[in-house]
Parts: sequence; structure tokens; C-alpha cells
Amino acid sequence: MFKTIKNDLPASIVVFFVALPLCLGIALASGAPLFSGLIAGIVGGIVVGSLSGSKIGVSGPAAGLAAIVLTAIGELGGFNNFLLAVVLGGAIQLVFGFLRAGIIGYYFPSSVIKGMLTGIGVIIILKQIPHFFGYDADPEGDFAFFQVDGENTFSEILNTVNHIGLGSTVIGIIGLAILLLWDKVLVKKAKIFQLIQGPVVAVVVGIIFYLLTQGSETLGISSKHLVMVPVPEDVDSFFGQFQLPNFSLITDPSIWITAFTIALVASLETLLCVEATDKIDPDKNVTPTNRELLAQGTGNILSGLIGGLPVTQVIVRSSANIQSGGKSKASTVIHGFLLLISIILIPRLLNQIPLSVLAAVLFIVGFKLAKPSLFKKMYQLGWKQFLPFIVTVLGIVFIDLLKGIGLGLAVGIIVILIKSYQNSHFLHIEDISNGLHKIKMTLAEEVTFFNKGAILKELDSLPKNTHLELDVRKTRYLDNDIIEILEDFAYKAQERDIHIKLYSERGIVENPTSFIEFFKLRPKTT
Repeated sequence: MFKTIKNDLPASIVVFFVALPLCLGIALASGAPLFSGLIAGIVGGIVVGSLSGSKIGVSGPAAGLAAIVLTAIGELGGFNNFLLAVVLGGAIQLVFGFLRAGIIGYYFPSSVIKGMLTGIGVIIILKQIPHFFGYDADPEGDFAFFQVDGENTFSEILNTVNHIGLGSTVIGIIGLAILLLWDKVLVKKAKIFQLIQGPVVAVVVGIIFYLLTQGSETLGISSKHLVMVPVPEDVDSFFGQFQLPNFSLITDPSIWITAFTIALVASLETLLCVEATDKIDPDKNVTPTNRELLAQGTGNILSGLIGGLPVTQVIVRSSANIQSGGKSKASTVIHGFLLLISIILIPRLLNQIPLSVLAAVLFIVGFKLAKPSLFKKMYQLGWKQFLPFIVTVLGIVFIDLLKGIGLGLAVGIIVILIKSYQNSHFLHIEDISNGLHKIKMTLAEEVTFFNKGAILKELDSLPKNTHLELDVRKTRYLDNDIIEILEDFAYKAQERDIHIKLYSERGIVENPTSFIEFFKLRPKTT
């Protein structure tokens, strides 16, 4: 796990700075004690990070559960009663894992997953604009369009125009300039700039700026625009922040209904995040989804037992980890320990970090998820890919995460049903080895994203030193999701010494370097 520590340590620091305000903000948006968000972040980093099979996924409290938590605390009669639902929800997730329910994630089309990533990138940027300019007390974790304070995403941005804080704006701009300079120029100049990450420098400069401008009427930053970590007075007050579930209500049906809701939504969010992070992982790692459900269930049981919010794998932190160069689960685990150590040893120092600097960090993360070039690329792939993609993006930005994904999935299914039919004989595998590890795989006329899980399973099960004959001569419709699976497989086949011979109407290709380029040049058929 520590072979890539030179990459993982800087990435863990970036994830720590991203996760800290989000843990507090989500707790605030959920109507829960602030410390419960930090507990969930620590458990998600250390416990789930250790048990998970994902190398780059980061878990913690999720904004998508904030509305459920807020409602449940009121309906169940208190936070301690809600904690019991969290524990039981974790146990239900363990059942999901043992029943191998992780395969659900494979049935979401690539266009929807990309739309989810892009929509989250857009919403990250929009939600951080008020913080960048020193306005808005709304919690950072409130990622829905309609907010808990009665405002919405765009009304908050419009209100910012009349309430710009000069100090926050100045240090936000300075922080953004440091990040861009580091990313575009300095990191290419010397190794020292690769070891010391730009976000760390930006945060340090932000703290110095805050200390130097304290008391200034023009450049001073209000305390409500700083990170707000609970500061215990002594050891007893620190441990007094932990709370226990009320097990006396374990037979209450309403507790079990809430527990099942938490388990279902948390599992779905996790599986979608796993699919998304695997897709943007430069090393093309494949996360075992059933193991992920078991890890998340264990994390939720522990988080609920000590007073924490429910946890899921979270795309904001996971993408920040990937964009910062994280290579193994060490970055996830270290970020959890950093959260734990910081709230014990330096809570007062953390409370001097301006939110506008953290907003600048999230601007970079959001932009990398929602690059304009991605919109152009999806449009060029055709309307069957672009329509579900853009519906997902708009749904996430203007409604919320889960509803946006649901809309995109519905459109994706409708497009598939209109443009193709489901062929049950989508894949034919024939052993032609005669003891030489030769496999012939023939794709049918119509292959859609419904077949993604089965094809991925067959490809991953191929042993090393296999000669694979892939026949697409009869295939008339091949979904972009399947092409991407083949593209990733070609990358991994080199490491597993798998020889690929592709049969197409254009002839035979030995070990194609890019399936995407091959099918782009392939003659179009109706």
C-alpha cells in the first residue's frame, strides 16, 4: 500500500483540505452535531479505506444523504435514535454485499456516469462562488438546487454581487493564482514543486493573510467565513462529543424503514461513485463492488455506534484524490488520520483557514471534472450518447444528484429501446484451445450497455497468456460503453500477456492499440 507514498501523501493532504469543510457542512445541512460529520470522515478514511478494494475511492459523509438525515432525525425523535438506524443500515449493506448486489452499478450507461461527473463538477463550481467572494452562510454540503435556507444555487450567486467581502475575495484570487501557477508552470520546473502541493501552499498563505489582516475593516475576514471545527476544552469535553445509539428502539418499524432507506441510497451512491472513479482512474483499476458494499456496511455500523453520520464513497473527494495524483488506498487512509490528528491537536489553527481558499481548490477540482472539451466530445459521439449525458448534467445542477441520475438513466433506456433491440445471444464464447489457451469470442448484431456486466466478467476471467480471437464481423450496433470496456481491456491485456486478434469486415488486426480509434474509422452501418 505504501509503494507509491510519494504520490499518495501529497494527494492525502489535498483530500484532507477538501474533506474537512465538507464534513462540517454536510453535518450542518443534515441538522446533526458538527462533530458527527468529522466522525464519518475519519471512519470513511481509515476504516472503509482499509477494507475497500478501491485504490483511489474516498468515503465520508455524503451530501446526497443530507435531506434524508435531516428528515429522519426529526421523525425518529432525536439524533441518538437516528444513530440506531445508521447502524442497522450498515448491517443491511453487509447483507447486500453477501448477496452480491454490487453488480447493479454495471447497468448504468457510460453517458450517464460521465454526465454525473460533469454535473457534480458544475455544481461544485457554482456552490463555491459565494464562498470565494466571502458571502453565504449556507452549508458547503448542500449540493441540491433548492437550499435549506430558502435560496437556490443561482439566487445565492446573484446575492453575492451585493455582499462581496474584499478580504475573502483577495485571498481567494491569490489562492487560485497559486494553484494555477503550480499546476501549469512550477510543477514542470522542479521536483520540489511535485512534493509540496499547490493546495497546501495556498492554505498556508490563506492562514497568514487572515492573521495579518485581523482587525482590518477592509481586508479582515469574518469568522463565519473560516473553517469551523469544534474546539474541546479538555479531554472529557472531547470524548463527550461522541454519542451512542438508542438500542431500546430496535423493534420500532420506523427505525427499520429509515435504516433500509439509508442502506439503499448509500449503496446506490457508492456504486455510482465506484463506476465513475474507475472510469477516470488513469491506471484503469477495477473496484470489486461487492467488497465495497461490505466495507461501506462495516463503516456505517462503526460510524453509527460512535455518533457519526452515514458514509458513502464520495465523488468530490475521490476525484480530488485522482486529480492530485493518488495511486493507492494509502492516500485515503492517511487523509482519515489527518482528520483525526487535526481535530485533536490543531483545531484552532484549522479555524483560521479562509473558506475562499478552499473554494479556489474546489474550483480546480470542478473544472477538471467539467471541462468544456468533454461537452464537445460527447456531442461528437452522437445524440444517443449526448442526450442522456446532458439530461443528467442538467438534472444534477437544477434538481439534485440522485434525481438527475435517474432522469439520465430513464432517457438512456428510452434511447436504447428506440434505436436497438435487446438480443439475448449477445455473446458467444468458444474454447478452441486444444491446450493452448485460445478463446474465440463472437459479438452479436446488437450489443448494448445492458451487456456490459457480462462482457466485463468474461474478459476479466481470461487467464494470462491467452490468445483471444474477437469477432465483430456480424456486429452492426456496438454501444460506446462496450467499446470503452474493450479499450480498457486492451490496456490491461498487455500486462496479462493476452494476445488479441480482432476479426472485422476490414480484415484482421493483431493487438489493436485503440478500440475507440478502430471503431471510429469503421464504416457506418444501419
